[in-house]
Amino acid sequence: MKTPALLLSLSLALPLSAALLDSPQSGGLKLKSISSISFGKDGLLLVADPTSQSVIAIETKEAGAKAKPGKVADLAATIAGGLGTTAENITIKDMTVNPATGTVYLAVMRRPDNASLILTVDATGKVAPFDAEKLSWASVTLPGGTASKVTNITDVAFDGERVFATGTCNEEFASRIFTIPVPIKHGSTAGVISAETYHVAHRKWETKAPIQSFIPYHDKDGADYVVGAFACTPVAKFRVDDIESGAKVKGVSMVELGSGNRPLDLFDYTDKSGKEWVVVHTQRFKADSFGSSKFWGARVSMDYINAAEDKANEKATWRDVKAKTGPEGIEIVDALFGAVQVDKLDNESAVVLRDTEGKLSLEVIALP
Repeated sequence: MKTPALLLSLSLALPLSAALLDSPQSGGLKLKSISSISFGKDGLLLVADPTSQSVIAIETKEAGAKAKPGKVADLAATIAGGLGTTAENITIKDMTVNPATGTVYLAVMRRPDNASLILTVDATGKVAPFDAEKLSWASVTLPGGTASKVTNITDVAFDGERVFATGTCNEEFASRIFTIPVPIKHGSTAGVISAETYHVAHRKWETKAPIQSFIPYHDKDGADYVVGAFACTPVAKFRVDDIESGAKVKGVSMVELGSGNRPLDLFDYTDKSGKEWVVVHTQRFKADSFGSSKFWGARVSMDYINAAEDKANEKATWRDVKAKTGPEGIEIVDALFGAVQVDKLDNESAVVLRDTEGKLSLEVIALP
């Protein structure tokens, strides 16, 4: 999950000299599991660890000129060779790109020991382990509730002022948005918001479905939002400025991409003409409408996200599921067919892991 282009100015909200971590640790970092990874400012790597019900922030100290990552033809086999196992025992849980350097970071699970590891891919296509032993880090617990626990963490992102995470708890209001102030204090506990969303395809309000992927978003009027995508597949926004921990917030569903889809990744970018888009990358679990792969993606004009709320929820705009484009401002992105993971590199390109006949390749694609 990924620092959006529209929030680059917000990333300067903290002075460059300000510490991102409070009471950081050094060495001894053990990851029990990894469900999501993303980058904040100044090389800050965010890791969601659902087994420990926490978000870990690591100062990578990575520096250097930005470069596009090199192509890797059979990524799982390459990783397996370095870890002394076979490709069948490797699962890539998530992928993110350091926006400052272009280095790709991979969250990997190795079987049969179920080890959770982070690897990097550089401009030459070299895959290497990420060594955090000498780096500073801080871990923050995500609260469940009065008598509940966090059951999953689906995504994590930094908006320049706070870290947000999304997930679920085993309560009636299961869908949660977690907030962590910056500097991130090791050993502290996050704030939590319960989220209710109108699922356009189901025609009802729901409290259990988690936000699968999201971006923080700052609109032209100065309001702070989390814009997220759900299964089946509404894109909704949640206003999160000046909201207290423990509150309940109703989302505003702005677009329905069509039932039978599970979002995998979400990012925004500005095209060469200056138009702003949000890209929703999904996995279809019903019959494919276009292309040869169940993995696909669409871009949605930010005009829909910024539309008046009288065009939301029951009146939200539906994607034309019988055409590659339509209504105006909603378009399938052909380069995302077959991509199982995607993250933005810059406003012109993205990095994808593409499934080709069972083999994963890492490559850079052009954004439309």
